[in-house]
Amino acid sequence: MATMAATCRELTYASCSISIGSKISYATPTLGQILLVSAELVAVIVLCFYALHPSDEWQWEDVGYRTGFIACAQLPLVFLLAGKNNVIALLVGTSYERLNWLHRWTARVLLLTVTIHMGFWFTDWYRFDYIKVKLTTDPITQRGFAAWVIMLWIVISSMAPVRRWNYELFVVQHIVTFSGLIAAVYLHLPAENKVWIWIPIGLLVLDRLLRWLRLLYINIAIFHPKSKSKKLLASRAIFEVLDCETTRITITTPPTSWCPGQHVLLSCHTVAPFQSHPFTIASIPSDGKMEFFVKSKMGGTKRFLEYAEKQQNLPLLEQEYECSQSKTVLLEGPYGRMRPLRQFDSVFLIAGSSGGTFTVPLLRDIVHSWKAVGSEFGSRWSWSGPSGAATRYLRCVWIVKSRAQYRWFGEKLGDVIQDVEQLRREGHNYEVDISVYVTCDESFVAGRKPSLQSEGYATLQGQPGKISWIASSGPNDEKAELNTMSIDLRSSAIDSQQESKSSCGPNGACCCQTTIEDEDAIGSKDAQCQCCCGEPEAKAVRENFKTLTEFDSSENEIRMTATPRTRPIKDNTHPAIAILSGRPQTQSLIRKTLEQALGESAVIVCGPSGLVRNVRQSVVSLSDERAVHKGTGAQGIYLHAEAFEY
Repeated sequence: MATMAATCRELTYASCSISIGSKISYATPTLGQILLVSAELVAVIVLCFYALHPSDEWQWEDVGYRTGFIACAQLPLVFLLAGKNNVIALLVGTSYERLNWLHRWTARVLLLTVTIHMGFWFTDWYRFDYIKVKLTTDPITQRGFAAWVIMLWIVISSMAPVRRWNYELFVVQHIVTFSGLIAAVYLHLPAENKVWIWIPIGLLVLDRLLRWLRLLYINIAIFHPKSKSKKLLASRAIFEVLDCETTRITITTPPTSWCPGQHVLLSCHTVAPFQSHPFTIASIPSDGKMEFFVKSKMGGTKRFLEYAEKQQNLPLLEQEYECSQSKTVLLEGPYGRMRPLRQFDSVFLIAGSSGGTFTVPLLRDIVHSWKAVGSEFGSRWSWSGPSGAATRYLRCVWIVKSRAQYRWFGEKLGDVIQDVEQLRREGHNYEVDISVYVTCDESFVAGRKPSLQSEGYATLQGQPGKISWIASSGPNDEKAELNTMSIDLRSSAIDSQQESKSSCGPNGACCCQTTIEDEDAIGSKDAQCQCCCGEPEAKAVRENFKTLTEFDSSENEIRMTATPRTRPIKDNTHPAIAILSGRPQTQSLIRKTLEQALGESAVIVCGPSGLVRNVRQSVVSLSDERAVHKGTGAQGIYLHAEAFEY
């Protein structure tokens, strides 16, 4: 059974990328998705041509009729996969958003079937030069051709580039065009086959009815006495401006329960009328509030940020601030479903940028379940029901651009470390490791070095061919710790030409593209940050310190004694959280987690498509490397991937 499960997982996770030039890369669907769509396509083709001979011109009309009936029979499946509440998602144990790809591919198979249907009729009419006559005089042919044109447009406009270009416009035109498609097909079909139109209409109405009932129950205040709302609607949200063009939306009295990793459709019609957007819930139920971090793009998310900025600049009294910032919002959901993580021995969580809103609540939920062990009542809304967890080891990696983004969860991550330390003092054998990779804020990493040394951490210095600088903590500092930093002369030449190069990150920052192969090797040449715009790391040293230099030719090194102009920016980062400059080598990190696992492991990734694709390939490679599918006894690997996409 374990061998079969491992084989199926490798087939499901495996994918490849196709590069076009040096800048364009296209990720193919996973092998599991390809196999599923291929099976559907084969089944449809067999049903279209079974017991018929396409080469026989006297059977072309029969093929045309058959393919038309098969096309109609596919309409209910397309509509069923499009609904937020559908039976297929319930049966396979997933959520609607993870079936969207199948909805699109089923529609493409339907378009192919309709094209075959139309093609055989046109081929049959072409023998008698009858195509133009049918298109200009026959209403049934005209409606059928109109349905094919509308369907072709729906498929083309549903491609990823169009959805990313303007999602709100895509949604509006999608609703309009599929309504036109239903009307055209209804008029095209004979009366005895119109039932295939009423079935998808019924599924659509049922889905909308369930969504409206759920919407009313969640948002009407009378159903939620604990909210203590005196108004008709139960939920009011506070909009706050954060750095990185982000808005934090907080609902202090959430009207519904949720599980970590789930999302809701949030709408605020007084700020962004007639728009509803899916946002991952960044808090856990034990927080007592529902929190969202919304990155400003365009449309509704941009209006949220503009509203928060406008309210923040108003000269209001402190007691009036919360009232002025709050707005009535509507919630639909929560949606999202995944395998409970508490049943795994080891869990590896990796997120890029705002993907932390998905992984950090999962991390905190498991630690919360650890704390609940031995208590009379566990977490009421936990995914696995009972309190506690089988999980023994947690590994969390978060890739951020800057210190500002890290602050979203910096305090929460510190609380996780403290909770686990307290549990270990009580005799529990739990472990958690957290690493934060910073790609565009070298000052954040440099500012961490004094605090790390004060906690007993050491850095390298005095290596040949390196610049070593020593910064005094100040004459009034009782410890007067020395802070050291190594810079490779070969990769960090100090000259005016490099200083003039433009930066590549936000706010003039320089983005580090170095891939850290091994976190334990920090301080070696391989761990040095290489800026993608050519700015040397030494420039940050010169900008932040007044230096006195002396050159020792015997040691081939420049030694700089530096006094800081200003105190380093202090933050509340726990010293046990590793702050690294660069990008992670995902395969080596996952391998270390698997090597210490005593049972099945879970790998959870949320972030840009490139990161998700890299983690997929790493999991497949490691599963094959450990020969899990060959029955070697190596523990299995479960992968759950969430990508930033529309």
